[in-house]
Formats: sequence, structure tokens, C-alpha cells
Amino acid sequence: MTGAQPAGLLGLLDGRPLPRTELDRRLAALRAGPRATALPSPGSAEDRQLTRWVAQVVLTEELCAAEVVARGLDPGAAPPVRLDQRAAVELGSIAAAAFEGSAAVRAVYRAVTAEVTAPDPGPGPALGQPAAECWQLTGPDGDFEADPATLPAGLVRALRTAGPGRTVTVGPWTVALAGRRPAPAAPDRSAELLDCARRIAFVRWLDGARAGRLTLVPGLEHPGDPAQPDNHHRH
Repeated sequence: MTGAQPAGLLGLLDGRPLPRTELDRRLAALRAGPRATALPSPGSAEDRQLTRWVAQVVLTEELCAAEVVARGLDPGAAPPVRLDQRAAVELGSIAAAAFEGSAAVRAVYRAVTAEVTAPDPGPGPALGQPAAECWQLTGPDGDFEADPATLPAGLVRALRTAGPGRTVTVGPWTVALAGRRPAPAAPDRSAELLDCARRIAFVRWLDGARAGRLTLVPGLEHPGDPAQPDNHHRH
């Protein structure tokens, strides 16, 4: 964005000026909150970066609020959530904060990712095969469980021949086969992969929407923008 801008401007959304009232309110709440002493000193480069970060969260929420109206969505259908660490990392800190704090962002997320699919994770170690056994064994030192595939082949043969309850000795092993049960099935990763694909799709949509619909003002650039003067990640 070039040229002088009106004071108190957060940015432009589809050419419409957005006041920075909400940004100032949130910054004031942070300064008055229980973690105020952990915040950077006012006027420092770190403080300006914090302002940029909060501004981007507010802009993301404003963008999604406008998208809710355009799509006729119901924000109330997107319940509050708390993201786990993986989801927060995949979304990025700004989008994650907006997602947690705004029903509009969650509603847009659901709409944008409704048709997303994930590739088949493929067969796991036991998928499509009979479940492996877990043997319950009894020895001089007590009871324990083991996958027979991990036991010495000679011991497995002896235990199979002897049958349940019969003690056998093979090398250093003296055990009896007390029982058998199916091993736990391999976890289904389909839901995990789908969630990841949805987050990727939303971030792509959000990046495109930000680039095409938001105009930033000097001082409120993205904190990671290498062109802004307080970016410390220079190479």
C-alpha cells in the first residue's frame, strides 16, 4: 500500500477501510492482563512485531467474517475448539489464533475444506491380514506378554508343541504358554491424514484470499515480511 493513509487504519478489505479499534482494544487488554510483564517493552522492535502479529490475527478474522456473509454461512455451527500442537503448527500461529478465537474463521474453514479428501494411507503392518497373536507367558520371574514373532524360533516351536500350560526350557528360557489373544489392530491413520489435508487446503485458501483482498498499511505488515524493518530473520 502506497501513499499516506488515514490515521487509525488497520488495513483495507476488498477496498473497504477497516478501523484499528479492535487491534488497539486487544493490545490494551494484553497490557492489562496477567502476562503483561512478559510482553516486550513498549516502542521496541519486539513490541512492534507483537502489534503486527495481533493485527494479522484481527485481519484474518475480518476476512473470514466477510466470507461468512458472502457464502451465507452460520458461524454458530462451528463450535469453539482448542487446537493441538500439530494442528497449530500446520496452520501457523496467526491462523491458529484466529481459528481458536473466531467462530467465523471456523465456519469458513469448514466450508472451504468440506470437499477435501486425503489419499489412502495404504495397508498398515496388519491391515488386511489376520491379527497377530500376543502370547501370555509364565516364567520363574513372573508373567509377561510377547509377540511370538519376537521370540526365539526354537522356543516358539517348543511352546506350540507343548501346548498351553506346559513348561518348556529352551536355552536360557523356561516358560509356559498361559494363553493367547489377538494383538491390537494397527491404528487407522485416515482421519489424521484427512485433518492434515484440510489444514493445508485452508492455509492455501487463506493465503490467496489475503493476497487478493487485503491491503496492509505501513507498520502493520505481516511480522514475517522480510521487507519490513523489524524482521529479524534476515539471511
